Amino acid sequence: MGDSISLTLKKRELTGKKVAALRRSGQTPGTVYGHSLDAMSVQAPEMVVAKVVAKAGKHHLVDLDIDGKKKLGLIKSIDIDPVKNTVRHVAFHIVKQNEKVETDIPIKLIGEGESEAEKAGLVVLQNLDNLAVRALPKDLPDVLEVSITHLVGAGESVTIDDIKIPSGVELVEEDTSIAIANVYEPSALAAANEAAGGDAQDESEVEAENGEDTPQATQDEESKPGGKDQDEPKQSNVDANK
Repeated sequence: MGDSISLTLKKRELTGKKVAALRRSGQTPGTVYGHSLDAMSVQAPEMVVAKVVAKAGKHHLVDLDIDGKKKLGLIKSIDIDPVKNTVRHVAFHIVKQNEKVETDIPIKLIGEGESEAEKAGLVVLQNLDNLAVRALPKDLPDVLEVSITHLVGAGESVTIDDIKIPSGVELVEEDTSIAIANVYEPSALAAANEAAGGDAQDESEVEAENGEDTPQATQDEESKPGGKDQDEPKQSNVDANK
């Protein structure tokens, strides 16, 4: 783990449609839950939350201070405003130091630009950005690294099996043959992109269908950071607390 990240939260009274006024005042609404803790509505200054989200992502522990009570949490979900690119809502899952948790860890390619493939003009394209792991909170890594310096020709790849997994960390994915990055001929990659682009829907059509400022009605459901045995708030409660 890297440096510790802390965030002070206050219990939130405003819920539902009143949350819009809270955001206009410079506060970001959130939810905290887990380990028999009923879903609690919280808030914190917008700029502070943005810095914590940028630094912690969904893989770094956050030391939470909720009205003076100390908790340890992982960010479960982040709702980003698609127009303003600001954090509209953040949910934290409480974890315990002595219990393993599951979460996604970013994958970092080591040696970009240094492989024989890239020096020969080929393209190394990463197609797997995160990998689910299981570990004690103290053993969660900030990133999982995999070297691509040995890649030479088109069609070669690096897989999950090529990652050096840190001690105390278990992979959730059992199939380690899944490719993380592949080597492509530039011409073949360009042709594939052009073919994919031809099937894409015009952005203006998407906006017309969805509306320019339609708020997200529900929080996206994701895999639980704490595993199957952890408490998760009912979706109706989370939606009401936004």
